Amino acid sequence: MSVLSYDQSALVLFFKGLANETRLQILESLSQQSMTVSEMSTSLGFEQSRVSHNLSCLEFCGFVTSRRDGKKKIYTLNGETVAPLLAIADGHIKQHGRNLLQCKVLKR
Repeated sequence: MSVLSYDQSALVLFFKGLANETRLQILESLSQQSMTVSEMSTSLGFEQSRVSHNLSCLEFCGFVTSRRDGKKKIYTLNGETVAPLLAIADGHIKQHGRNLLQCKVLKR
């Protein structure tokens, strides 16, 4: 019996959402504090359109949430699911990072 209660392609897309360097940097920034697009753009050194485009994807897919504060839209990491996942990934990298960096299959 599979532990997955949905089409496996959704799992592939979930990890694809995390596999993009820009989106991952946005998530890591939001793990520190909630921010606006402008604040993230400045913090990461990315064009505002690049941040906005990727945030739209992340919000649509549930990786982040947003709230309005006047004219500002403030983004927050999904603390229920994504924050623990990033912590688990950090622990895994601490244990297996050397092998990850040397894995020829993943480097392709």
